Parts: sequence; C-alpha cells; structure tokens
Amino acid sequence: MAPRDFGGNLRLLRTGRSGAVRPAVGPAGPAGREGGREDRGDAMAIVAASPRLTAFREQLWPTVREKLPPGEAQRLPRKDIAFRIGDIVMEMLDAHPEAPDLFEQRHLVTVLINDLMTADPGEEATPPAPRAVAPAKAAAPCPPGEVPPPEPPAAEPEAPPAEPVQRTATDADTLLKVEPTPERPGPQRRDLTIEEAKRRIRPLVMERIDVVAASKLDPETLERELSGVVAEIRAEIGIQMNKVEHGRLVGQLVDDMVGLGPLEPLLEDEAVTDIMVNGPNQVYIERGGKLELTDIVFQDDTHVMNIATRIVTRVGRRVDESSPICDARLADGSRVNVIAQPLAIDGCTISIRKFSKKRITLDHMAQQGNLSPQMARLLKIAARSRLNIVISGGTGSGKTTLLNALSQLIDHGERIVTVEDAAELQLQQPHVVRLETRPPNLEGHGEVTMRDLVKNSLRMRPDRIILGEVRGAEAIDMLQAMNTGHEGSMCTLHANRPRDTLIRMENMVGMAGMNLPQKAIRTQMASAVDLIVQISRMRDGKRRITNIVEVVGMEGDIITTQELYSFEFKGEDASGRILGEFRSTGLRPAFLPKAEYFGLGQALMEVL
Repeated sequence: MAPRDFGGNLRLLRTGRSGAVRPAVGPAGPAGREGGREDRGDAMAIVAASPRLTAFREQLWPTVREKLPPGEAQRLPRKDIAFRIGDIVMEMLDAHPEAPDLFEQRHLVTVLINDLMTADPGEEATPPAPRAVAPAKAAAPCPPGEVPPPEPPAAEPEAPPAEPVQRTATDADTLLKVEPTPERPGPQRRDLTIEEAKRRIRPLVMERIDVVAASKLDPETLERELSGVVAEIRAEIGIQMNKVEHGRLVGQLVDDMVGLGPLEPLLEDEAVTDIMVNGPNQVYIERGGKLELTDIVFQDDTHVMNIATRIVTRVGRRVDESSPICDARLADGSRVNVIAQPLAIDGCTISIRKFSKKRITLDHMAQQGNLSPQMARLLKIAARSRLNIVISGGTGSGKTTLLNALSQLIDHGERIVTVEDAAELQLQQPHVVRLETRPPNLEGHGEVTMRDLVKNSLRMRPDRIILGEVRGAEAIDMLQAMNTGHEGSMCTLHANRPRDTLIRMENMVGMAGMNLPQKAIRTQMASAVDLIVQISRMRDGKRRITNIVEVVGMEGDIITTQELYSFEFKGEDASGRILGEFRSTGLRPAFLPKAEYFGLGQALMEVL
C-alpha cells in the first residue's frame, strides 16, 4: 500500500490495518459499525434520540462554526469538510472522561457536517433543530381485479424513546467537563504508562510513515503530522489517553526519531548543568551543584547506543566497538563524551556538559557569589591589559565558563584563534577562527592533534590564541606563542592548586620529548604566564574562585609567585552552605606598569 501525501509535508499512511481510511473523514460520511456507510438520516435520528449526544452536538457546534464558517464550508468538497470537523471533534473530546465512543463520534461528525451544509451563514451559532421522521402512510385498498402493488419493506421497529433526562439550560455548556457517574460511566482507561504505550505504538507508527521523509522535517512539523496517526493507532488497539498524555506520547516519539530521546527534557531544563547516562537504566543529572538520580530510562543498550551515534555523527565522528571513546558536541555547543562497550561494562555511557543559554559575565558571577566584585574588576583589568591567563581547576569546576566570561572583554578589533578537542567556547567577537581536533580514521590515519593546530595557528596571524584545555605536548607550543608576541592568550588545565598548575605545565612540556633543561622550561613558563586563576567546586555545590595568583619571575631555579586574592573558609550555615570571604592580600601587582600602558593603572590600584 503506497503512503498518502497528507498535508504536503510527510507521506503518512493514515490507514488502519485493514486499509480503511480513518473514520469521520470519508467523502460520504463515516463508516458504519459493520463496515458499511450509514445514512445521514440514521445519524440524525440516533443523535436526536440521545440527550447526551444532543448535548455534545450543542457544545461542539459553536467551535465547529467558528473554525469552519458555513459560508466557507459550503464551497468545500464534503471530504475536506469531514477531515476538518473530524479533527475538531477528536481534539475537543479527547480529554473528556465521558467522551462518546468511536461510533458515536462518527454520528456526531455526520450530523455536524449536515448542520454546516444547511446552515445560513447569517444565523446565530445554534445548530439547526433535528428533523422529525414522518410516520408511514397507510396503504390504500386495492380495487377488485387488480394486482396489489408490492408492499414496502417493513420498517424496523423503532427503539423505545430514551427516558427524558432533566437538564438545565447550562447543561450543554458544561457537559464536556462532567465527571463520569456510576449510571453513565466514561470510557475505560488502560492502566499504561506513557513509556509502555510508546513501546506498543512505536512499531505501528514506523509501519505507516515514510521514515526518509520524516527525517527531513523539523520537530514541530513532524509532531503535528504524527498526532493523527498516533490517535488512529490508539483507537485501534484500545489505549485511552487525554489530550495532555497524547501530546507527551507524540513528543516522545518525535524525540526518539529526530532528537535525543529521553534526554530532550533534560536538555531543555536550564537548571540542569550535567547529564550522565550510565547505561540504559541509570541517568544522573547535576542541578545546583548536586547529583540527582532521575526516573528516566532507555529501552535497552541499543537505544542508548543509537542516541550516542546520532550525537557523534552530527559532528563527523563515530563510536563503535573499534573506536569506543569519542568526544563530540551538541548543536548548542554542549560538550559530550561517549564511551561504549566493551570498555563501558554496564552499557554505553554518555556524559553531557551543558552550558547556559544565557551569557555568563564576570558581573553575573559576582552577583552569584562565585567571586567578589573587586576580584571581577581585577580580572577585567587583566584581560584588557592583555595578560596571559591560565585558568586552573578540577573537573566540573567551571573553568570553561570562566574562560567564556573573560573572553568577552577582548577587543572586537582583534583576531582570535581558538583550539579545542571539541568546540565548546562561545566567543562573542566578530573575528574568531575556531579550530577543532580530528581523531584517526578506520585505518588509523588522518589524526589532527592539539599540537598540530597550535603550531598552525601561529601562521594565521592571530592577536590572541585561546586553548580550550591543555593536556599534553601542546603546552610547549602554547608557551612559545605567549612568548612570541601573542599576548593576552588564555588556556585552561586541570590542577588542584596554583603551584600544582606550574608543576603540571612543566610535566606536559616534558611530554613533547624536546629534552630541554629544567631551568630553561621554568624560565620560559615564568616569562609566558602572567596570571593563574584557581576555581573550585566546593562541597556545597557552588563554584568559587579560590585564588588569583600572579607569576612574578624566577629566583634561582624556582618560579616565584604572589597571591593577590584568596577565599578564606569560615564554616557553614544550617543548610550546609559554605561561609567565607574573598580576601585581598593588598600586594602591589607586578603587572601594574602594563595596566598603566593601557590606561588602567589607577583602576587597578583602586581595586587593591
């Protein structure tokens, strides 16, 4: 069976298993209970004989008339009218616990179509009165000698009229909100969760749509097109849902098809900063600096692997058994690390480091208590004075966020080159060149390392070079760049204290295999690095800048430093929040002459 072109966007099969088109949308009225067509007069009689259906008709009519005025309807083919009214009826009745069953809805649609076709466009929005069925006339006696005419077929005995129900004038307005009663129960709901319903419905949906066409649609269009198909399947297999549940089900199906499945709600939640998927049955998040276990689960290991593959293929990378470790990024710049089986024993693991959609500035960080206003002013002066700054901290301490905030102070007339493993920096300047490493291909060739990109960036006439993270031999190239006229460069690295930052940098220079004397390496480091900013995530979950340390020079074989600011711990309050203060040492910065060169000397002295 070929898919129909529905709505001009997605070629969807809007048919049931038997091939019958969805009820209430046929050109000549809805299909009958036995598969045939019911006469419109029968539908009118059925609705007129039921006070409940009559009340539903009165409630639906104003909306139908408003969305499809009689003047417009009378110019449309009956098939188009049926489609539109069918959608209106399904939308309004879907959430009602006492909604008519499928066949009663067909009768309502047929009657509403007839009401529209016979309505006067100028009349008030009240449905026409139901037509009474005329009683059959007695047959005239046959004259003698003539053959009597054939008797008309005996009419089926009329059902006894329903007992009149006492209704007030407002019943028609409130019927759609009435709760079911024992005498008149609503439709029985299947006790299924959204996830269970999705598992049953998803294979049937995939049978009825053109998957290739669906993958080319944006999520909003796909969700709109899938809604009707899902409603049909629910009716066929007997799953009752209200409108909200139906919307959530369709949304989850769309997320599985073109998004990141169960992770989409977490990506939309701005309070979530980290998402950690530990196999199909365990998803943790970080909110407010604290880890929380969510109730989100995947279908199985394959489902997790499919989501991971979708993430990495968007940036031209791959993850499989032969290459089970991969760094990637999402469209919004969030950093992603994937490690798959067999290295991840309990199933594919996905770690997502989200970044706020709002621009984080130093002033905003000062308001949050991540640093003091005086420290924020000091860092602004340091960035504008083109100091070479190293941001140090542990995993998840906020190094990249601080680097983004500092980069906002770079002059818009400068050319900036960024080098990263997975591009995640969010610089706002107009002249930014972003470089990203590349892993080797299946044959083990074609790898481009951080060191390759740092070397190449020196040939690109940069004013500043910014490294997302220094991990290895590229440290020597970064130091050489800082010492050869590329002032104002910045980078991050992992270390627990400012002195550890210098030790780690020295060790990474040694990884380049250049066999330089220790004193030569330290002299180059003392000349290149101006400021070390230490940031930490403390045990209350809050990130704080704990030290701002200036590299002064050399004394013998030792790099000398002086501390300008530090965070002094003083205890904690009843809620567990750490108390302390950011304290200035009052020392005169060694970079004061450089600040005076940029006209910021007086501002620097006021800060201290």
